[in-house]
Amino acid sequence: MTPYEYRAQAELLVWQWKMRKEPSYVNRLAKGIQTKINNFIPEKVHQGVTFAIEKMVKGVLFGAKYTTSKPRHYASLRLREIYAKKEIRIYKKTASLEGAITGAGGFVMGAVDFPAFLAIKMKMLFAIASCYGFDVKEYKERLFILYIFQLAFSSQQGRSAIFDRVAMWDVYSRQLPEKVDEFDWRTFQQEYRDYIDLAKMAQLIPIIGAAVGAVANYQLVQQLGNTSINCYRMRIFNKNKLNSNEDVL
Repeated sequence: MTPYEYRAQAELLVWQWKMRKEPSYVNRLAKGIQTKINNFIPEKVHQGVTFAIEKMVKGVLFGAKYTTSKPRHYASLRLREIYAKKEIRIYKKTASLEGAITGAGGFVMGAVDFPAFLAIKMKMLFAIASCYGFDVKEYKERLFILYIFQLAFSSQQGRSAIFDRVAMWDVYSRQLPEKVDEFDWRTFQQEYRDYIDLAKMAQLIPIIGAAVGAVANYQLVQQLGNTSINCYRMRIFNKNKLNSNEDVL
């Protein structure tokens, strides 16, 4: 391996340890409060939110305009990550501007922020996938993007199972349903909504909403970008390890 690959692998190991950490007392307390709040919400409301998020995510995931990027082939890991980090910087600025504009509008513009911010994050993940050489026109690659998204915005309690799927993607993907409708949309929307609610609730407050929206969006995109980089690092290192074992045999 090159020096850069050794450094990337070391960073990956630290990230993997963080993903597997047991939830702290604060994490458990926050999750418990959010669960109680969710239990008070009528089932019809949950179904409506799940349906809305499912349709929005599907629209972004499977829209033709998001599947046009060509994957970069025959590039070193360092070059791939130069391009990937460039994409993250671009989308952080875009998301920050979007958060500032919608945050300035308080409750009225808050409704606009949700689908707009979701589209920005999904589009960034498509761009990053292409940087790492993965073809997002393939159905299972788009599902992998969905799991990256879920991993980035899940509670510490729900992270372990998702992490295992991502870490063993080549094995797990063979068992995936052929229809995206069989994906667990209820868990996806609830974890995502709970996480985002805690980070962006103050964005709805007039006057300070613009500043909160800009900072929150910037940090959330950075977090999603870091998660995606490490998820693709896992796949590349796992693939290289498998190829090395085959060469020995």
